[in-house]
Amino acid sequence: MKLLTLNSYSWLEENQIEKMKKLASMIVKENIDVVALQEVNQLDKEKVVFGEIKKDNFAYLLCKELEKLGKRYDFTWDYHHIGYDIYNEGTALLFKGEKKEVISEFLGTSTDRNYWKTRKFSMVSLKKDGKLYDFYSCHMGWWNDPENSFEIQLDQLIEFAKKRGNRFFLMGDFNNSAEVREEGYDYVLRKGIYDTYLLASKKDDGITVPGVIAGWEDKCNKPKRIDFIFTNEKVEVESSEVVFNGKNYDVISDHFGVMINVKD
Repeated sequence: MKLLTLNSYSWLEENQIEKMKKLASMIVKENIDVVALQEVNQLDKEKVVFGEIKKDNFAYLLCKELEKLGKRYDFTWDYHHIGYDIYNEGTALLFKGEKKEVISEFLGTSTDRNYWKTRKFSMVSLKKDGKLYDFYSCHMGWWNDPENSFEIQLDQLIEFAKKRGNRFFLMGDFNNSAEVREEGYDYVLRKGIYDTYLLASKKDDGITVPGVIAGWEDKCNKPKRIDFIFTNEKVEVESSEVVFNGKNYDVISDHFGVMINVKD
């Protein structure tokens, strides 16, 4: 089972359509089972296609691009907050397989979509080889943020995921560096959650952000690992690779992606 997470920074990239096509091509080439995306945007004033999905929704158009390449993926997208005053920003999951359930809930102390620190998760439950798996796309806040802290968001997320009783994968931009001790990353591990990067038999340096990005201007400007795939069980991970870093596929976002291969 192959999983991919990427903060797509959609519609804020130059040559966005070309980069979307590169993402679609990689998904097909690697035969990814579940894709978790963050900063999945659509213009607030764009025309609605269905539900909350507008015609320029990045996940919606990415699925259309995949169809052109002969692969059909379903998707779910959830609107977190207004981004850059013009976008509906959210998280998305693209997936293959037997869908059992789709859920989204707010995390933390805010449900105001006009507030840029408001967060949600996107979750899809899939049946694979007779087993149920829950996959989450997460875009979390910062450690010890007095306005909407990572700690509260993570507590709610873990409580929700564990209550369901399924094996789960938390995929996304966690806005906490694995290189910093006694903050968000260590807080996750103390919850009994496993970092698939550490479980992987084969891995690289894991760096997903090479320097300063939006939201980190007053924080660490060193290379860091802030994009993760966590799980609640000690699974066999054959490999964990950073992708879209210029070495392993072209750069297409201000974040690099993470792809893992899990042995079922």
